[in-house]
Amino acid sequence: MTGFCPVALFAYRRPQHLRRVVESLVANPEAAQTDVHIYCDAPRTTADAADVAAVRSYAHGVSGFHSVTVIERESNLGLSRSITSGVSELCERYGCAAVVEDDVVVSRHFLGWINAALKKYENDNRVISIGCYVFPECCGLPETFFLNITDCWGWAVWKRSWDKYEPDGERLLRELSGRALQRRFDLEDSYPYTQMLSDQVAGRNDSWAVKWYATAVLAGGLTLYPGISMTTNIGFDGSGEHGGTDRAYATEVAQSMPALREIPVVESTAARALWADALARKGESVIKRFVRSIRTSLGRV
Repeated sequence: MTGFCPVALFAYRRPQHLRRVVESLVANPEAAQTDVHIYCDAPRTTADAADVAAVRSYAHGVSGFHSVTVIERESNLGLSRSITSGVSELCERYGCAAVVEDDVVVSRHFLGWINAALKKYENDNRVISIGCYVFPECCGLPETFFLNITDCWGWAVWKRSWDKYEPDGERLLRELSGRALQRRFDLEDSYPYTQMLSDQVAGRNDSWAVKWYATAVLAGGLTLYPGISMTTNIGFDGSGEHGGTDRAYATEVAQSMPALREIPVVESTAARALWADALARKGESVIKRFVRSIRTSLGRV
């Protein structure tokens, strides 16, 4: 451990996407001081075997970091178990983890941002995680701000907060209902997160992210965000089994590092309104495609 937060990079069967993500990470000045752990899931079907092998072959040749550890899963864990188990492993070992998937390209300031933010709020239990992705429609945001909404497209977390993760979707639904938090969970009816969580419980999707978000809402945990996105998602190109094609979430990544000034550790009502509006203005058809992008037949893109 170098003093920099380790990166958990999750990959499956898209070697060209993984290459772009790795190249974006290596472009960060902190790369040479960062330990990267590449989690390669096993093929779900024989049709995926060749692409999975190509991903693993590429992963073993990755360089430019302080260290690279390749973890080859012996069986297909699927989306949820692959990510949650990997994050848990790194948090247990290092006390924190930065999380990137094989379709999340990062800014050259990504590693600087997450490490500075993790250090600044390390002992503030009000802050549950560090976010990176910001919607392209959210213009005029503060340089940094807090939301009671977690991120899943490039993010970082401490062990102290990841220990709160509740994997039982049914329990989360009950608590949200019992505390009358469904409308807040749905961003004042701008996005069907409650339905997504219900679908997860019913086995119609394998989303860990909706459970992490529900955990944060119930805990009142805040996520720190930059005013300009540190990541962009390149997975909506038809390459995933259920990703579809959609440019609505593509955004330019930050070309500079936001300053971590002292700000009130409370949710920004202005940023929350912009967030809700960005989702609502995408329209029902776009939202349906996004929901479908995290659904799975057996849990993996």
